[in-house]
Amino acid sequence: MDFNDTPQEAEFRAAARAFLSKHRKPLAPGEANSMLSERDDPATIKAAQEWQACKKDNGWACLTWPKEFGGRDATAIQSVIWNQEEGKFQVPPNVFGIGIGMLGPTIMAHGTPEQKSAHLEKMARGDEIWCQLFSEPAAGSDLAGLRTSAVKKGDHWLINGQKIWTTGAHFSKWGMIVTRTDPNVAKHAGLTYFIVDMKAPGVEIRPIKQINGGSGFNEVFFSDVKVPDSDRVGKVGDGWRVALTTLMNERASIGGGGGGFRAEDLIRVAKGAELHGKPALEDGAVRQKIADFYIKSSGLKYTGYRTLTALSKGTTPGPESSIGKLVGAPLNQEVASFAIELQGLAGSSLGDAQDAYLGSPGLRIAGGTDEIMRNILAERVLRLPPEPRLDKDTAFRDIPTGPPSK
Repeated sequence: MDFNDTPQEAEFRAAARAFLSKHRKPLAPGEANSMLSERDDPATIKAAQEWQACKKDNGWACLTWPKEFGGRDATAIQSVIWNQEEGKFQVPPNVFGIGIGMLGPTIMAHGTPEQKSAHLEKMARGDEIWCQLFSEPAAGSDLAGLRTSAVKKGDHWLINGQKIWTTGAHFSKWGMIVTRTDPNVAKHAGLTYFIVDMKAPGVEIRPIKQINGGSGFNEVFFSDVKVPDSDRVGKVGDGWRVALTTLMNERASIGGGGGGFRAEDLIRVAKGAELHGKPALEDGAVRQKIADFYIKSSGLKYTGYRTLTALSKGTTPGPESSIGKLVGAPLNQEVASFAIELQGLAGSSLGDAQDAYLGSPGLRIAGGTDEIMRNILAERVLRLPPEPRLDKDTAFRDIPTGPPSK
């Protein structure tokens, strides 16, 4: 495994760094990006759109997208290099990740020429922000168990139901939604995928107050929301296949194990915290705990390098990349928890560790719960027998709900 850039990768990295140095202020060593703290602030959203437009106008947006859709046909490893370099500068938060990373590729794969023409260029330039309307209160991690309905009425559809945990719905112009259009067939077969205007009559967005004080997630209610048939993505009843394209891109967009509160941050906290009249870092038990965290973090880092190596060679990473999320999200929570413990009473005040601790449970759910990740690894990597799915071939309307009758 070679961790060095190839000559072509080094040239690309230098060009990316030159562009960023011209347009953004670099972060000082150890400095956090303060611009990322207020994602929902209108001024921050505007700054993010201006930065996205700057990147688009100079050929640095949507790198891996085909040129015909506004990208530059860059390789996956070039996109990784760009993200590494951009992370060294003061930049606004990426509020376009869902649209550009997940929904844009879905429209490219399944959308009509009219849909591609109407949305992809605006998405790439940051003119339109998108959200993903998949999760529902009663479905949990079973996307195919959704109940939001779409009923055909002439040349349009009426959508009724509820979605939950929708990131950025309150500042998005468009959303992509999976609905149930036929309850008389098996649950995976009766789904249809749509583009929906988030400002349309009948769409109600309710931000969810999170434990860390933020409101990035939302409940979204649909009451006879009228959607033209021209905004259907894919065939009627083919929504599951279209949704899988979104989900595959979601796995790639989320990544695993990076960011958050790291073992290196824990060392800084341990140096400043006091234990038995001495810096906590001098305590043997504390040092052992930090060493354990560092070993796990190093394992994640080098597992991630396997993915980078695959990308650099032009191959697609396999399902083993799910290890990053399965291990990384709980590890971030454990490290942040220990940092709070070391700070004693000061740990109850807000700070980087507290924010990471309160936000990490959400990361263990977003993009697939711990249980989903374990199933992926068990079935697709270890080739273990899949869990029995007794409702797979049953008409959705006949699947029992609630506790069994006595």
